[in-house]
Amino acid sequence: MSLSAKEAIKASFRKLLEERPLREITVREIVRGCGVNRNSFYYHFKDIPELLEEMIMEYADQIIRSQGPAASLSGCLETAARFALENRQIVLHINQSAHRELFERYLMDVCRRTVQDYAAAAIGSVPVSAEDREVLIRFYQCECFGQVMEWLNSGMRYDIAQQFRRLCQLGEGMTEMFLRRAMQETS
Repeated sequence: MSLSAKEAIKASFRKLLEERPLREITVREIVRGCGVNRNSFYYHFKDIPELLEEMIMEYADQIIRSQGPAASLSGCLETAARFALENRQIVLHINQSAHRELFERYLMDVCRRTVQDYAAAAIGSVPVSAEDREVLIRFYQCECFGQVMEWLNSGMRYDIAQQFRRLCQLGEGMTEMFLRRAMQETS
């Protein structure tokens, strides 16, 4: 089965992005790598940033669909880092590019969606106001995002999964404490 022109363009772009920084990749190299002409590239994408955004969006959606509900905070953090773990060079090149904000936006979305699943399971039917629920979701979303971004900015030099597990051990009972306080205030 052959790839469509659009999928071939994405595959060529991913291959190039594994090899070198985004700023060094041109449309000419992308189309040469997949055997389509420049017009075909511009039929599917306005420019390289649009191609990058679509690729990141697809990865983010794929991660969320494949994850299922996070049963723990550690699971949320590991989900948020999964794309980076599986695509180390690509992520490092994007993170060091002028288009870093695209990756950050989708990482924040992955963190949000994962934490919402975790919150649904952790909070369940506990009587917590909608405002407090949102505060807790934002807190954990930003924690996930910040942990992953710090790791990326360090060049992914440490075992982030091990750090997540340790962080969760240190913070064990924190969610329950938040919920108890929120329930007291709603009573």
